[in-house]
Formats: sequence, structure tokens, C-alpha cells
Amino acid sequence: MLRDESQFARLFIGQSLSVLGDRVSFVAVPFAVLSIGGSASDVGLLAAAGLVPMLLFSLLGGVWADRFPRHRIMLVSDLVRFAVQGLAAVLLLTGVAEVRHLVVLMVVFGTADAFFMPAATGLTPLLVGADRLREANALRGFVQSAALVVGPALAGGLVALAGPGGALAMDALTFAASAAFLARLTPRGRAPETERTSPRGGFFGELRAGWEQVRSRSWVWSGMVAISVYHVVVLPSVFVLGPVLADKEWGGAAGWAVVTAGFGIGSVVGDVCAYRLTVRHPMALAATALAVGSCQAVIIGSGASVLVIAVLEAVTGVAVSLFFVIWETALQTHIPEASLSRVSSYDYLLSTGLMPLGVALAGPVSDSLGVRPTLYAMTLVAVPSALALLCVPAIRRLPAQAEETTGVGLPTAAADGLDTPAAVSAS
Repeated sequence: MLRDESQFARLFIGQSLSVLGDRVSFVAVPFAVLSIGGSASDVGLLAAAGLVPMLLFSLLGGVWADRFPRHRIMLVSDLVRFAVQGLAAVLLLTGVAEVRHLVVLMVVFGTADAFFMPAATGLTPLLVGADRLREANALRGFVQSAALVVGPALAGGLVALAGPGGALAMDALTFAASAAFLARLTPRGRAPETERTSPRGGFFGELRAGWEQVRSRSWVWSGMVAISVYHVVVLPSVFVLGPVLADKEWGGAAGWAVVTAGFGIGSVVGDVCAYRLTVRHPMALAATALAVGSCQAVIIGSGASVLVIAVLEAVTGVAVSLFFVIWETALQTHIPEASLSRVSSYDYLLSTGLMPLGVALAGPVSDSLGVRPTLYAMTLVAVPSALALLCVPAIRRLPAQAEETTGVGLPTAAADGLDTPAAVSAS
């Protein structure tokens, strides 16, 4: 595919480098805080500093990405993040960094992220044909999954050899490389003005128009609800309670590393499967996959050996990768291009915005109920929520490809996945 789609190949190469840098930064930043005398609370403060701008600006990022050239927004975002990580590296390497410096830089970094993500989702359909969207998303997912395995190891080596500052300098260079590839992109033309949402009502009018695209499609809003449950209920079992059990029963960080590596390897396999997968109604498969992926909490709390848990986590990694590749492809296929970034911004807002709630509650709830009962309860909530998607007719019937457009060149209701009788019968 990369040989046939030169524009996507440029995006793919640039984003591959950037994602690897992100994985390095994910490990390096906590060590950077600790290396300058920061506490565990300061590490959490830095994480929050990067998250809050996503909550504040993701919807604005979606509106802008539907209004302006998406690759230009991504280019500016990469340049900002290059400057942020480069400055952080200089401050650390020269020994003058303070926690407050890193917090301010992380706020700027998170703001750039908030504009980048909706634009990235909306850019892919402008680089590849509709029949290759799934393959393109699978390749992007493959890079993210592979970086999940390779990145921490690379980060450990860089931190040991050059310190956290050296690792962040490497991350900065990956953003510069990504920006260089984005600068060479020439996406296809955007949707005709007649298909684009009218700017009447200004920013909030465009937001309402984007929400209407979500509200009018039961498969979209129900999918977002299920994804939110996954982020609020399942992921805290990985980020909070998993390490707690690992510290008590699995030999600490080494045991947890084996489990997370198992999930990462499974994710790579899932992306490979998604690349070759052909299913008539993919969202039905996606709902089943999300249910399997939602079993992570009970697996972590099962009391099995580390090796068995790692193998089972690999299975959930396959399922999670399948779900998110199918989900992103469905949005890109059935949401009008003129509204795609706004719809994806609601998606990011719900998933990113609600996850801290689950992370904050996981500890106190486990203190009251116990770690294992909490993990079992997480599964009892999350798995039925995912399976409930199969009760939504539009989830079961949504076709893999959009219907042909009408004779006047405008998409039919079925093509956009609208919940209308015509759409259901066409499915």
C-alpha cells in the first residue's frame, strides 16, 4: 500500500517517527521530574498539565480542522511540540529545569495535541481512497502498537546513556521529522462548499452541527458511550490496579513489564489482522472485540501466573486493536468529510476527558472493596456495556463501505450511516 499511496506514505513515515518519540517521552518525563527533585505528586501534576488543554481545546481543534487545511494544522502542532520538547531538553541538560518550567511546557504541549488529533483523523480520507481506509488505519495502529513494545526499551537506554534531557531531545527531533514530511503533503481537495457545514452561528453553530452528526447516528453515539466506559472502567485497571498487584504478587516492575509486553505484542497482531480483514458488517465484529478487550480487569485479577496473564492480555490486545481500527475506519467512511474532525473531537473529548475520573476513583474504591473485587466489578460493568452495542440495529447493519452517492452528487442517508428507514434497508 505504501508504494501505491505516496501521500499516505509520507504521513506514515513521519508519524511513525513521532509515535516512537512519544513512547520514549512517556517514560522519560516522569524520570525528568524526579531527576530535578520532584515528587510523585509532581509527576501527577505534569500529567494533568498535559491533559487539561485536551479537555479545553479539543472541540476548538475539531472546528478548525473542518475549516482549515488539516495537514497545516498538524504541521503547526508538530513545530510547537518540537519547540516545547527541545526547550525542555535544554533546561534539563543544562541543569536549570524546575518543575514549574516543565508544567508550563506541558500545558503548551497538550494544547498542540488537542489541535493535532482531530485533524489527523480527518486527514487520512484525503490521502487514500475509501477502499483503502481500513488498511491505512491498520498501518497507523501497527506503528502505535509496535512503539508500545519498542519505545519503553529505547527510552530506558536513552535515559541511562543521556539522561531524561537526552531522551526528550530525541523526541523533539521526531517532531521535526514529522513536520518535514507534513510540509510535503498535497492532500486531495476538500468537499465542495455545498457539502460543507454552513458557518452560520459561528463557532458554536459549527459545534452544534458537528454534534448533530453524532446525535443522528445511533451507531456513533452508542459507540462513543461504550468507548467512554472502556476508558473510565477498564483502563484504570491497567494504569492503577495492575501495577498495585504487580508490586505485591508478581515481583514488581519486571512482572508488570511482561504483562504489558504481552498486550503490546497482541496489539501488533491485531493490527496485522485488521489490515487483511474483510467483513460485511464490521461494527458488529468491533462490538464483540471491545467486549473481549474489556476483560482485562478480570484477567489481571485472576490470580493466574504472570505468563498466563501475559498470554491472555495478548488476546485482549488483538481485540482492542481490531476495535479501534474498525471504529476509526467507520467514522472516516460514513461521516461526511466536512464534519469528520468535529465528530472525532467529541470522541477524543469523551474518552480523554472521562478517563481521569476512573483513574481517580479506582484507588479509593479498591481500598474499600479490595483490589480483586474491584477488578471483577469493573468487568461486570464493562463487558455488558460493550455487548450492548450488538443490541443497536445500526451497529449490526452498518456496511463496510458507504453507499454510492445520488445523481446530484450528494451522499445518501445510507451512505452517511444515518438512522433512517432507507439507511437500514440499504444495510
